[in-house]
Amino acid sequence: MQHNDYILTLSCPDRTGIVYRVSGLLFELGCNILDSQQFGDDETGRFFLRVHFDLPTAISADSLRERFAAMADAAMDWQIHDAKKKSRLLIMVSKQGHCLNDLLFRVSSGQLPAEIAAIVSNHNDYAGLAASYGIPFHHLPVTPDTKTQQERQVLEIVDRENIDLVVLARYMQILSAEMCQALTGRAINIHHSFLPSFKGARPYHQAHARGVKIIGATAHYVTSDLDEGPIIEQDIERVDHGMTAQALTQVGSDVESLVLSRAVRSHVEHRILLNRNKTVVFR
Repeated sequence: MQHNDYILTLSCPDRTGIVYRVSGLLFELGCNILDSQQFGDDETGRFFLRVHFDLPTAISADSLRERFAAMADAAMDWQIHDAKKKSRLLIMVSKQGHCLNDLLFRVSSGQLPAEIAAIVSNHNDYAGLAASYGIPFHHLPVTPDTKTQQERQVLEIVDRENIDLVVLARYMQILSAEMCQALTGRAINIHHSFLPSFKGARPYHQAHARGVKIIGATAHYVTSDLDEGPIIEQDIERVDHGMTAQALTQVGSDVESLVLSRAVRSHVEHRILLNRNKTVVFR
């Protein structure tokens, strides 16, 4: 008998019997659980669950959701995703293309289970790169006077292309509070993270001038609080006194690309659940 893969994600106040109820319903429907992960947070008192299962083709996805809705209560925040359906991405980029190039390769080579539906940039530098992959490229310049109009154009692309996730792949513009609100939970940003921190232009050159020994990157959901959204993924690399600023920049670019791709993968595989201002990321 043929089956279809689905992923259930659930969060709710922690209490006994949640796994029993979920697994019992899946058993009644003839589902086979392929993978299950759970976490109870003592600090917030919430329970988080991700279940990957297959469903007999005789049962429709609508019926599955109807049965689950009847079992769930108002305190449960749940979603059921088709595991075989690829998420549609919109990538936004400025003049630094390392993260864009990495995502393009990972998607085209099948390493990242997603589809890049469009690329938006406030510069025209990567129009040729987008064309080489056959991906629509939208050059949308932005100034303080045109910011509102430009963001409206971006959101029109999001709606028209049925975008599931917006990826800020070194997009060097601050999104408005309205834009952040419109993309809540479906926009990921990447930025460097230093000990100590350096902001502004040429951060790797600033880090080199201070003799930094560790550099890293952080991927997080976008919120109106600049670079302070719920963290999804982080990594670091050690550097030393013998490295030039250019070498430092190259190491930093590699870390940023890797961290962003991991965060995108976690999102499109439905492994992330929000826990107030933090995340639960199932591996």
